[in-house]
Amino acid sequence: MELEINIIDAFTDVAFKGNSAAVIITNDWLSDELMQSIAIENNLSETAYVKKIDIHNYEIRWFSPITEIDFCGHATLASSFVIFAKNDNLLNINFYAEAVGDLSVTKMDSGYIQMEFPSRPPESISDIPVALLNGLSIKPMEVLLNNQAYFVVYEKEIDVTSVVPDNELLKQLAPHDVVVTSKSNDYDFVSRYFWPANGGDEDPVTGSIHTGLAPYWAEKLNKSKLIAYQASKRGGKIICNVADNKVYLLGKAVQYLKGTIEV
Repeated sequence: MELEINIIDAFTDVAFKGNSAAVIITNDWLSDELMQSIAIENNLSETAYVKKIDIHNYEIRWFSPITEIDFCGHATLASSFVIFAKNDNLLNINFYAEAVGDLSVTKMDSGYIQMEFPSRPPESISDIPVALLNGLSIKPMEVLLNNQAYFVVYEKEIDVTSVVPDNELLKQLAPHDVVVTSKSNDYDFVSRYFWPANGGDEDPVTGSIHTGLAPYWAEKLNKSKLIAYQASKRGGKIICNVADNKVYLLGKAVQYLKGTIEV
């Protein structure tokens, strides 16, 4: 069987930055085993599988090289980029994912793609796991938690960029991952994302975690539109708009590869 595969750099407007995702569009789901095997072979942070219902509606699933993921923002952006590129006059599409429901996506005149996601703000916790405290080289100022990750808040941006994770310890926090964040001089806030239990050591740019970061910083900074930067080696900028129980993430994407795989 031959399948078209696209590899897209998401949350960037230049190649080799942002976060790469593979996109495979099918009329029917492949087997779970095959989808996981392809994701392992791709060895990218995510491989998105998109099942077409009609030109406006799609189902979507996301696989890291380790496991299926409930929710992935950058691979949704990558999938949207591929669909819009195939249908030049299309402006709006809708994805359905079992864990998060309907995800509406709009192609903007500015070249950005806007994704509407449910807001998933974290809540402060007092019982901080020892594996988290010992798994980061810098002590947290505050720790919060949502259904995806522990949120470690630092006072200074340099703490975010210089913290060293012990990923063997952070693995013990499964199924949760870890995001570290602080206010920023050049942006509203910065972050880094560690997910050794679910995908790899450090994710380059993580759209899904901004559905928690954006409402957290919107409240702290008293503003609804924020510019975020994920300070990984590749790096990526995300525009975040917070409204009621929704978070709108805007980003750009760049095509890296289009090809065919044989399975």
